[in-house]
Amino acid sequence: MSIKNLVTGGAGFVGSHLIDKLIEKEEEVICIDNFFTGRKSNIHHLIGNPKFELIRHDITEPIRLETDRIWHLACPASPAHYQLNPITTAKTSFIGTQNMLGLAKRTNSRILLASTSEIYGNPLIHPQPETYFGNVNNIGIRSCYDEGKRIAETLCFDYYRVHKVDIRIIRIFNTYGPRMQINDGRVISNFIVQALKNRPLTVYGDGSQTRSFCFVSDLVDGMMRCMNSDEIGPINIGNPNEFTILELAELIKRKLNNKVNISFKDLPQDDPMQRKPSIDLAYSKLKWKPNISLEKGLIPTIDYFRNLIKEEKEK
Repeated sequence: MSIKNLVTGGAGFVGSHLIDKLIEKEEEVICIDNFFTGRKSNIHHLIGNPKFELIRHDITEPIRLETDRIWHLACPASPAHYQLNPITTAKTSFIGTQNMLGLAKRTNSRILLASTSEIYGNPLIHPQPETYFGNVNNIGIRSCYDEGKRIAETLCFDYYRVHKVDIRIIRIFNTYGPRMQINDGRVISNFIVQALKNRPLTVYGDGSQTRSFCFVSDLVDGMMRCMNSDEIGPINIGNPNEFTILELAELIKRKLNNKVNISFKDLPQDDPMQRKPSIDLAYSKLKWKPNISLEKGLIPTIDYFRNLIKEEKEK
């Protein structure tokens, strides 16, 4: 009998790639999404598959289902989206996670929380290990997401300690790849779309701030390894190769043979100056490390956005 999976946020960027892998393994999948940032086009190819079921639902409302495993990904993840309605973002992380933990308790399911590197805030330790408590502004414009994920982790551990719920927690660092939204405001999608449209690449601050970028297939592999392991977490899942934002801009310009300029704007409030995961724990406990370099991962990502822009023009 195949495993029955529930994926919240399953029509989103990461969730849809995860579902593809679960379906490949002949497992059953129930996808829940309210389509605030998720898109039907990400899962359209699965409609009609007997192993796949789609439910339009907001996880801030309880739901009764039977499942073996819960992959809890639902929450807007880019600043442009999570700041659009910060109260809803906070409620999704708090009430939504509480509802999923309650479901896990009732069905005796294992639950994996997709947490985030944002819980480290603007880190004072570099790279960031899982033992670092973070440096977060709890009343800033990003705190609806940062603190929301921190309370989600707290709830997971409280349900683990009090109710013996079988939890797994991963902390996701910057991820990219096909199915990112064209308007999500993340730096890779911004640069690619701007370059393809022959517009200046927008760099905030002086571009010296750093990020590390993990291709989506590597992330999904890490998620599945964590879910299938005995490690509760939290465990960092990200690519430790670090780039300045200016280096990324120049790389994308070279990839597209593009002569666009770079436009500098003021740094947004609480934007972290550096972000890089320590993945020692993931490697030792999950035997996981990323395999796709930024150079290699940008190829299908650029192709995806090129096709998306072409389709927009043809409409």
